[in-house]
Formats: sequence, structure tokens, C-alpha cells
Amino acid sequence: MKLRWVSLLLAVFAFGAMALAQDVKADVDKTAKDTAEATKKAAKKTADVTKKAATKTADATEDTAKKAGHATKKAAVKTEDATESAAKKTGHAVKKGTKKTVDKTKEGAEKTKDAVK
Repeated sequence: MKLRWVSLLLAVFAFGAMALAQDVKADVDKTAKDTAEATKKAAKKTADVTKKAATKTADATEDTAKKAGHATKKAAVKTEDATESAAKKTGHAVKKGTKKTVDKTKEGAEKTKDAVK
């Protein structure tokens, strides 16, 4: 009789252990599924944020390029104006110098002519 009770008790413990193991397996499966879902959501959010950041970076780069182009254009116009002004001043100075040279050459020619007579 004792053997039957011990066998019955062992059978109850064995089935209880199997039931407990099934519960643990179900909990592990549920946790794995929940973790996979959370990881999927986090990856989607990360991708969205990365996409938005890339768009903002592209916009900022485009704005900076436009500003740099505009600044370069303004600098080129100023350089052109300064070069034109310098060219005019140089031309005026050359004209003035040439006129003085012509006058001095005429004066020298007159003196040479007078000296030859």
C-alpha cells in the first residue's frame, strides 16, 4: 500500500513539474514575442527619426550652399567694381604720364632744333 501511495505521490509531482515546465515555456515564449515586438517598434521609430534628421541635414546643407553662393556672388561683384575702379585710375595716370612725356619730348625736340641751327 505504501508503494501505491508513494507511486501516486511521485506521479502527482511529475505531472505538476511538467505543468510547471509548460507554464515556464509559455512565459518564455510570450516574453520573447513581446521583446521582438518592442524591438520592431523601436527600430521603426529609430528609422523615422534618422530619416527626419537626414532631411533636416539636407535642407541645412542646401541653405548653407545657397548662402555661400550668394556671398561669393557679392564678393565677385565687389571685386569687379574694385578692379574697374583701379583700371580707370591706372588709365588716367597713364594718360597723364603720356601727356607729360609728349610735352617733355616736344620741349626736348625744340631745344635740339634750336641747338642745331
